[in-house]
Amino acid sequence: MTQPLKKVGERGIGITIFAFAYLFFLYAPMLVLPFFSFADQTIFRFPIEGFSTRWYEELGERPEMITALWNSIQVGLIASILATIMGLLAAKAITRYAMPGKGVAMGLISLPLFIPEVLLGLALLIILNLASIPLSLVTIAMGHVMLCTPFAMSVLIARMDGFDKSLEEASMDLGESGWMTFWRVTFPLIAPAIVSSLLLTFIVSFDEFLLAFFLQGDQITLPLYIWGQLRFPSNFPPVLALGTCILLVSIVLVVFAEWLRQVGAQGDTPNVGVR
Repeated sequence: MTQPLKKVGERGIGITIFAFAYLFFLYAPMLVLPFFSFADQTIFRFPIEGFSTRWYEELGERPEMITALWNSIQVGLIASILATIMGLLAAKAITRYAMPGKGVAMGLISLPLFIPEVLLGLALLIILNLASIPLSLVTIAMGHVMLCTPFAMSVLIARMDGFDKSLEEASMDLGESGWMTFWRVTFPLIAPAIVSSLLLTFIVSFDEFLLAFFLQGDQITLPLYIWGQLRFPSNFPPVLALGTCILLVSIVLVVFAEWLRQVGAQGDTPNVGVR
């Protein structure tokens, strides 16, 4: 009895070591970003000449960077809201109705995740040109909605499949309409997943580059601005400082979204207000 337990313990230690090694391999390169953001030099090489916070102090002195950041926030908000609404409608249809071709519909909605973004951006650009739609932040948001909807749908389908559907049936038996059943029963149960979907899709949209590259007009998003600054080494250090701030905020949002998803998965029986 002791030998199997010992093997299980050794296996657990091995898996833990592998997990930490994998996480280090995956995320260690990101540590270079905050490290060099405090370097008091414009050419990034070792050894570092000195440390300073002047690049963070210069963030407010670059209005074009702040404008690009605000553009990304606007696009991210629009894309996350629309993608979550569309993902919610798709999740409800797939989990609550016996519709023909359900698997095909899910595959088609998830298709943007598997098509190379270069091809997707090129196709959208051709369609917009044929329709004489001018390129702007709106067209970038349209492309991001297409990309973010599968993420929203996957989060919401997992949640809507995860709670007792008899609660909705009980509400309908008590005389509530379909809309009031959704508002009083379904919505409180899936609210954490909705917030998680909003956060996840906002991050996906905020960080996206290729679609924004094809669909940009005279207004650019932050990833496009950063790409443009790579040609000018002297302008790049403040970008590292801003990138460090964004990295920290992204980590907080991802952790918060995952925490909300787990809270929603555990809290299957809240006070849902069926009367």
